[in-house]
Amino acid sequence: MTTPYLSIVVPAYNESRRLGATLDAMRRWLDARGTPGEILIVDDGSTDGTSEVAERHRAEDARVRLLRLPVNRGKGAAVRAGALAAQGRLVLVSDADLSTPMDELDRLLARMRETSSDIVIGSRALRGSRIQVAQPVWRRMMGRGFNRIIRTLTDLPFRDTQCGFKLLDRAKSSPLFSKMVVDRFAYDVELLVLARLAGLRVLEEPVLWRHAPDSRVSPVRSSWNMFGDVVRLRRRVRTGFYRAREGAGAPSGAAGPPPSPGPAGSPGKIGSDTVHS
Repeated sequence: MTTPYLSIVVPAYNESRRLGATLDAMRRWLDARGTPGEILIVDDGSTDGTSEVAERHRAEDARVRLLRLPVNRGKGAAVRAGALAAQGRLVLVSDADLSTPMDELDRLLARMRETSSDIVIGSRALRGSRIQVAQPVWRRMMGRGFNRIIRTLTDLPFRDTQCGFKLLDRAKSSPLFSKMVVDRFAYDVELLVLARLAGLRVLEEPVLWRHAPDSRVSPVRSSWNMFGDVVRLRRRVRTGFYRAREGAGAPSGAAGPPPSPGPAGSPGKIGSDTVHS
């Protein structure tokens, strides 16, 4: 089996209606660029046909993998499982609704090479960001307020930590995922805080974005839960919690600037796995 250059990790909870179109778009992107890749769907304890949709695509395309969490744990737990199971040189974490379309990955890849960054995060809040379908005003206001809280509590400089489109150097980011413990939506903040503590170079890059009306995020409940997670994250950093987890299952090794993708390979078939973590 050819080692993939790119692993696309897609956390999915009750996404049977949208997942098929998303997988089609991801497969087309890989085909059009001749990039050896894999697509990891992490079913976060769905109660609909999410896994069945992924299985149908896996039967058609050996690049598709399915990982199942036995119960719903949250987006952070799903992303963590997928990132640690990824085999590619680079890892793209993408939302199942593809609010940021796959073509934007070309921009992130180019910027990662140009700047020798270890992580490039898509952003909806920078000059140059293109919002084709905007969120309702009240959701935008809540998002900006939450970002100000994050920046105050963590000293992170980023204008948008929550955009679901992030490109990572796997060798550099896997040790971070091995230490992460946030299971819900504040996992992005935890990842970026740990990246800063590890001295990794993180670039925030404007992307195109379209609001998905049937988002799985409950603005009030999720924002409150995220605030609690960020407060606990700050306490863990201050008490040395993450230093105590140093090397706990983290892959060794580091990599230099990412090479250009080679020609498409012929990956062998990969089965469906149940992830217990």
